[in-house]
Amino acid sequence: MPRLGKQAVAYLFLLPALIIFALVAWYPIARAFEMSFQDVSLRGESTWVGLDNFELMQRDPALDIVWENSLQFASWSIALGYLLPVIIAILIREMRIAKGYFRIVYFLPTVVPISIAIIVWRFIYDPDAGFLNELLSVFGIEAQRWLKDPALAKPSIVLVMTWGAFGTTTLIYLSSLQEISVELYEAAELDGASPLMRIRHITLPHLAPMMSLLFVLQVIAVVQVFTEPFLLTNGGPGRATLTPVLHIYNRAFMRADLGYAAAWSVMLVVVLMVFSSVYQIFNRYINRHLRA
Repeated sequence: MPRLGKQAVAYLFLLPALIIFALVAWYPIARAFEMSFQDVSLRGESTWVGLDNFELMQRDPALDIVWENSLQFASWSIALGYLLPVIIAILIREMRIAKGYFRIVYFLPTVVPISIAIIVWRFIYDPDAGFLNELLSVFGIEAQRWLKDPALAKPSIVLVMTWGAFGTTTLIYLSSLQEISVELYEAAELDGASPLMRIRHITLPHLAPMMSLLFVLQVIAVVQVFTEPFLLTNGGPGRATLTPVLHIYNRAFMRADLGYAAAWSVMLVVVLMVFSSVYQIFNRYINRHLRA
């Protein structure tokens, strides 16, 4: 009984936080799920329409486009940004001096407000006098229309996303590397292991669980990307950088079609949940197979 009383007091202290969390997190999710089955009216009562919003979604020409764009965004993000924080964290870990300095340098982009960063990147990508085109001209390469070329717009946006986020990810990997016993590295050095061998046999196996987790989080974050496409291209050129969240924003706030936008939100949540579940099952199967 005393133990139960202590738990009751603990939950009583947690109750205000739980209520606030439910109001600001779970209630909007439940409300969005309810709205997905309605023709939402901001002036009068909403009308229950059943699955009409989801049926309309199947005929939406943007459906295939946004998911194809999301797949390409995820592919570019993995190619350009997934391994970069790992490499930087390992390099900093192997440094003998100035580790603190480089930790600060690589984290600085994270503290820059995204709106300010977007303005800077707009100047960098400017097709007429941007820094990148000026740099290309030094090597005799013609100027590129970075944000106006459908083939270049996605990797250009992913580069901005990677620049802004890799500092935080690098610190996460560095924190994980701090858990590795120094004696392991010292023993490996005494056995004549080269830096590459130490990385292969000590560092990477230790980072593997964290890399697996951050892979899922990165894919989920990229599929939900909104700020960079919205501020840099507004989904263009054409629909080359239109993402699910940007499409939801356009339908909800540009066309005031809140019920249909809520249906898209529900579909996005379901797709990400399925992806996370499938990846976890696949990852467990691989780990079990490797251990066997």
